[in-house]
Amino acid sequence: MYEARTYQQLVREDDLVITRVVAKETELFIKACVDLEEEALTSLSKYREKIEDYIKWDPLFETALSSYSLNDDAPEIVKEMAMHAGKVNVGPMASVAGAIAEYVGKDLAEFSDELIIENGGDVYMNSKKTRSICIFAGESIFSEDIKIKIESQHMPIGVCTSSGLVGHSMSFGTADAVTVLSKSAVFADAAATAIANMVETEEDIENTLSFSKKIHNLKGVIIIKNNTLGAWGDFYIERGEEVECQKSGYEKMNQLIKR
Repeated sequence: MYEARTYQQLVREDDLVITRVVAKETELFIKACVDLEEEALTSLSKYREKIEDYIKWDPLFETALSSYSLNDDAPEIVKEMAMHAGKVNVGPMASVAGAIAEYVGKDLAEFSDELIIENGGDVYMNSKKTRSICIFAGESIFSEDIKIKIESQHMPIGVCTSSGLVGHSMSFGTADAVTVLSKSAVFADAAATAIANMVETEEDIENTLSFSKKIHNLKGVIIIKNNTLGAWGDFYIERGEEVECQKSGYEKMNQLIKR
């Protein structure tokens, strides 16, 4: 059943044009230089069809919860989902939202120099300017109060979030939000699931952050559980409406904040 994504109302990038496209269970929220409804729907439908057709041929692909081997004839998007999910030992469908966002984003790049594509809380972003993403973390005091500020030199980038308490995605943990940054939105989505699976209490945050630093090709991680937040990576964190932000270099940021 379709649910309105009220968190999309938090978007404040007024320099871009909003487009929404829906294909079955997938809704993409797109911000670009121009309206891209027709192009986006064509691209979204194409990649959904590729994934659905593969699942018909190989039904276990949809339900696997760990690394999964594919047929050599699998579509490229399916292969990339399985490859990145396998790196963190989660099922390939753990990366599907990030994969669709990224693949559609690459298709739309020829039409717009600025792109923000959100798919169920997972974002593929390619911009020539600094952009901010607000984190929705359910009932946590940090929810909608924390923004990740990402500079243009890090684009394109995937910013994907998993939660054990918000949304319909499967998680074995109970984190309010685990947000992961990576050059690949496919990998960021899979890694967010894997990291979120490890968080059951606030005491798990420090060890989980240490584990996440060992995962290659991540640019940063934010973990929110109740009123505790842990983070590391190459990005700014803004809190509330404050203009001042805190910055520290890649692998140097390591904060544990309690409220």
